[in-house]
Amino acid sequence: MRLRKPVDIWHKPALSAVVALAIPDLVLFGLGRLDLVLYTSAGAMCALYAHGLPYAARARTLMWVVLGMVASLGIALTAASLTTSAVLLVVLASLMSAVHKMVCDATRIGPPANVILTFITASAFFVPQHLGEVPLHLALALGTGGLAWLVCMAPALIRPQGPERIAVARALEAAAGLLRTEAGPGGGVGPAGGEPAGVAQARHAAAAAVNAAWHTLFLVPARNPARAVARAGLERLLVRAESALGHDGWSAAGEAERLGSWAREVRSGRPLPRVVLSDEQAAELAGVAEETREPRRPAPGRPYGVRAVLARLAPGSPLLPIGARVAVGCVVAGWVSMAVGVGHPYWAVVTAASIYQANTTLSWQRALQRTLGNLFGLLLYTALLPLMHLGELAMIALALAFQLGAEACITRNYWLGSVCVTPMALLLTEFGRRTPAGTLVADRWIDTVVGAVVGLACCVLVTNRRAADRIEAALGRVEAAEAVAARLLTTGATPAADGGREIGCVPETSTGHTPETGGTPEAGWARETGYAPETNRATEPSRALEVVWARDRLAGCLVELREAVEVASGEWWQRALPEERIARAEQRGHRALAGLVRQSPEPGPAPVPAPVPVG
Repeated sequence: MRLRKPVDIWHKPALSAVVALAIPDLVLFGLGRLDLVLYTSAGAMCALYAHGLPYAARARTLMWVVLGMVASLGIALTAASLTTSAVLLVVLASLMSAVHKMVCDATRIGPPANVILTFITASAFFVPQHLGEVPLHLALALGTGGLAWLVCMAPALIRPQGPERIAVARALEAAAGLLRTEAGPGGGVGPAGGEPAGVAQARHAAAAAVNAAWHTLFLVPARNPARAVARAGLERLLVRAESALGHDGWSAAGEAERLGSWAREVRSGRPLPRVVLSDEQAAELAGVAEETREPRRPAPGRPYGVRAVLARLAPGSPLLPIGARVAVGCVVAGWVSMAVGVGHPYWAVVTAASIYQANTTLSWQRALQRTLGNLFGLLLYTALLPLMHLGELAMIALALAFQLGAEACITRNYWLGSVCVTPMALLLTEFGRRTPAGTLVADRWIDTVVGAVVGLACCVLVTNRRAADRIEAALGRVEAAEAVAARLLTTGATPAADGGREIGCVPETSTGHTPETGGTPEAGWARETGYAPETNRATEPSRALEVVWARDRLAGCLVELREAVEVASGEWWQRALPEERIARAEQRGHRALAGLVRQSPEPGPAPVPAPVPVG
């Protein structure tokens, strides 16, 4: 229930959604057709997505979000026009909710994930509909989805490097936090000669932030010299942040202060600061760029795009039990809501779908947060009823204010955001058809309690014992990547040179394991991450490129392992987790990662601040 600091970019999705919602709402108000607000809101709320992505990737992602929203809405409206059976509609809405949950988790779309898609779609299943009206309603959703796309892409005209600058600034801040933690009073030696818990957490946070920043830069095209130069400036900053993972002996406090100062400059939009790299670091960047004819890129071999999504949803995936939880929980919650006589069973469906998180512990926390937030939200809605009675324009203004408040509060804690989400959802219902306030509030409260209680019961009954399998897969990847790093550190050999084996790409299996056909872990890693043999049989990457790829892969595997451990630790009825093996793999992995970073000597002192315009 504690409040956190708000996310640094909360205002971006908030303002985008307000603009995307306000324009069609005011147009409908002028036309006297506010009964169509649900359909325009479906497209406009797509403006909440993809604000952490560079603009080229954002354009593609938002297109898929809009198409997914329109397709889901089309299914819901078609079903509503063909049947009036509430029992059947609850089943269909629940199945759609399960699909939304699994696809959003597989694509890692980020907040608000499946919640908005499920809210709009579940509501549409219970809106009286004629089949002939469906094309017009879908056209409204598609049109406002296009408007949302334009609103989200508009900042590119002012700050085209904004998203990648924020990602690099986060990495600089996390690296500075690691250095301060290590230099602080708790930065000595922890139990059994390992790192203290605070240092280990800071190291993981820094590795995750650096890894995320690199992958953000990987999404930035460098099709012309100006873009390449602009990206190169951010790469130099990120290399300097990465060096904090392997610092040894140089002034941690001074470097932390420099990294923090650079992070503020990067966020401000001013010209990038001048960054001095060691000769080896500069040569590494130059060598990679010369060999690949482009800036640093991710190691090959891992599936991306549609292939990656399909691999995460294949039989045996740990996401399938989560989807089963959502489907069963939403169906039962909707049916129980109907049994107690509530006129809006889709609210129970949406509540049940929204509480399901990565594990049982997080789902319990979300259920508590949503129940409390909805209670306060209903009180707020009741208190503001006199303003709503002033007219439809006042209702539009309140709905937009609630949308802004929800985005401002929800990153601090979900229950606080729900205080604003609840009255906004009720207002959207009121635009289409008026319901007595007492009935509306009572139905919402009953559905919230029913959805939370039934959803949690189904969460306990439908177990996810595959979560531990994900740990085994992640451990295998960490150990293989650490073995490659150790070989590069000790012998200078590349994975491709192991026994003259041919290098090829091996995709993930459904459980995340990489199939091994014999040989050493290093050879397995090489088969997974190397070039396709039919196109690169005679060409082996240079040592500089191998070190870069080994560092990227090891950092990514460590982040994935920590995520898998946190998910499995919150599931009940699991077999005992290999705690010692996990701790040993993380210690060895971070030590190897530091060694790869430390191959470059300590960074030199900061130059006299003289910003150099880049791009």
